[in-house]
Amino acid sequence: MTNTAELLKGAAELFPGEVVTQAHVRHLDLPLGAGRFALITLDNGLDHTKPTTFGPASLAHLNTAIDQVEKEAADGTITGVGITGKPFIFAVGADLKGVELLKRHEDALAIGKGGHDVFKRLSALAVPTFAYYNGAAMGGGVEVGLHCSYRTVSAALPAFSLPEVFLGLVPGWGGCTLLPNLIGADRAVSVIIENSLNQNKQLKGEQVYDLGIADAIFEGADFLEQSLIWTASVLKGEIEVVRPEIDRGDAWHEAVVRGRAIADGKVHGAAPAAYRALEIIDAARNGDLARGYEAEEKALADLIMGSELRSGIYAFNLVQKRGKRPAGAPDKSLARPVSKVGVVGAGLMASQLALLFVRRLEVPVVLTDIDQERVDKGVGYVHGEIDKLLLKGRINQDKANRLKAAVTGSLDKAAAFGDADFVIEAVFEEMGVKQKVFAEVEAVVPEHAILATNTSSLSVSEMASQLKHPERVVGFHFFNPVAILPLLEIVRGEKTDDAALATAFGVAKKLKKTAVLVKDAPAFVVNRILTRFMGEIQNVIDEGTPVDAAERAIEPLGLPMSPLVLLELVGPAIGLHVSETLHGAFPDRFTVSENLRRVVEAGKRGFYVHDSGKPELDPEVAALLQQGDTVLTEEQVRTRVLDAVAQEIGLMLEEGIVAEAQDIDLCLITGAGWPFHLGGITPYLDREGVSERVNGKAFLAPGVASVPA
Repeated sequence: MTNTAELLKGAAELFPGEVVTQAHVRHLDLPLGAGRFALITLDNGLDHTKPTTFGPASLAHLNTAIDQVEKEAADGTITGVGITGKPFIFAVGADLKGVELLKRHEDALAIGKGGHDVFKRLSALAVPTFAYYNGAAMGGGVEVGLHCSYRTVSAALPAFSLPEVFLGLVPGWGGCTLLPNLIGADRAVSVIIENSLNQNKQLKGEQVYDLGIADAIFEGADFLEQSLIWTASVLKGEIEVVRPEIDRGDAWHEAVVRGRAIADGKVHGAAPAAYRALEIIDAARNGDLARGYEAEEKALADLIMGSELRSGIYAFNLVQKRGKRPAGAPDKSLARPVSKVGVVGAGLMASQLALLFVRRLEVPVVLTDIDQERVDKGVGYVHGEIDKLLLKGRINQDKANRLKAAVTGSLDKAAAFGDADFVIEAVFEEMGVKQKVFAEVEAVVPEHAILATNTSSLSVSEMASQLKHPERVVGFHFFNPVAILPLLEIVRGEKTDDAALATAFGVAKKLKKTAVLVKDAPAFVVNRILTRFMGEIQNVIDEGTPVDAAERAIEPLGLPMSPLVLLELVGPAIGLHVSETLHGAFPDRFTVSENLRRVVEAGKRGFYVHDSGKPELDPEVAALLQQGDTVLTEEQVRTRVLDAVAQEIGLMLEEGIVAEAQDIDLCLITGAGWPFHLGGITPYLDREGVSERVNGKAFLAPGVASVPA
């Protein structure tokens, strides 16, 4: 038995629940008389909704397949070896379920070594090897192909990435070492660091080819057939693959510097994975593969035993699993069909909602407003966005025509909503206005119609209190920008019935949103936590801490943007309004900043000017600020802010705002873009001892987002 086989057997004992990927070897005669060829197909026996992964037992199957083709290559009975995947899936990398279970550094090291030992055998075969990226390829799926002599890619491939840094790992089975040596350091930094930290951005087949990762690209319909014809031409010497020379001088160094700047901008040094990946890329400049693989294995093991990865896996599982099966949602059989949608309002938010509904549901959508000019502007916005999709090639002309025809406007609510199944209001955030709108809508809609509100902080129960049928009112709170942020807070009012709620969850699923069930309480989840967070920052500024020091204090969290840049995005007036709402509900914890009020009254869009390309305190805002003389250190600011957040989350869980702490984290990840390496927020608060200090206990059980004891 080889060392690799023993290593994998030991590792497999740690991964009892692995969904094993088989590596089937079949032989075929290549066209053009290019000889007998061995094709390895990776397949876990399940359909494309259960993608193929690599755990230790799966690697062992691939190792056994390579034993066979290695012998055939040495005997001269085959002229080449190919590797491909089941329909729609090539392979999507390591089995993360197993990684979660690892408790010892040496076991984590064995995972890195096992992957390298198997994959690098492909490059050592006595015949050329070919990877045929037929479908989704991520992480180890990409890396196994990098060990081959040649690669082809399907033009229909929807998703290709090295997402490890996003999760808190490094591409540790050859990615950090082989990719820069194949396509150059700058392009490798884009794939490994930039795309990964840009919310795990995926590449399409054509981009994979343009980057030089694949040597040829073929249409999806006959991809394997065309790849084999191309393979035959390569083996016969009729096609020569010429790759550009890699610049190993200044360009390599500059790429690593650019990668560090990207990492600093995204995680501010708060998560180690990107920096470890860049160290390996930097060291790969001389093309010493063995040294690179060793560095990958060490980085992989260190990171697997670190808390950021455990938080990253926890966050990934929340989004992929809990996000698709919302806690507390009623039975979906209670949901009513939705064949027409009404939108009250035609401003920017309403128009974004109309666009989303028509694109995802493909049903008639009608907007209303108080005058024809506003209605026309709203409909015009939606039509314009559809035209942009057409120009980008995202939809064809026929689809564009159908979508545009489905979006109309009207001043007459009775005509507009008389046959609507689902009506959502997106009007001014004031209770009296919203109650009046709902009363008008209830008078004209069918009895079965659901009435939804996009309120960000007002009581859904109070909004429904004057209606004949309050049971059909539901909160449906989107986050801006609507097209990008996945979260949808679905709010159950006091009288909301299961049918209305089930319909809301059904619509959310069709909209491809992550729906979380939330109790009807001021500002729900995200806005309540962010307002407490921002309020504490504002408090320390008002008391006397300089603005830049207060902002810097939060950098170690690695949030997507600083608190005051976020305030600019939200809008100071909205921030002030939400803080007033929450101050009214919880005056002992939520303050209203008079400095923020001055900024709003002066008509300022934020605290900063961006003339130099980076945010600098606006001198006009600085002149408005009235500060005390209490100056805190950055550490004191951070402690105060995190204590406030931990207290608020503890109270929200006591009040039953959501089912569990996991829902808080899911909301912050999908609604506020909080990073995976924090796991949302509660794993970080637990890890830093804040939860224990403030609430006397951790939010999560040991091992849930941390290394198991």
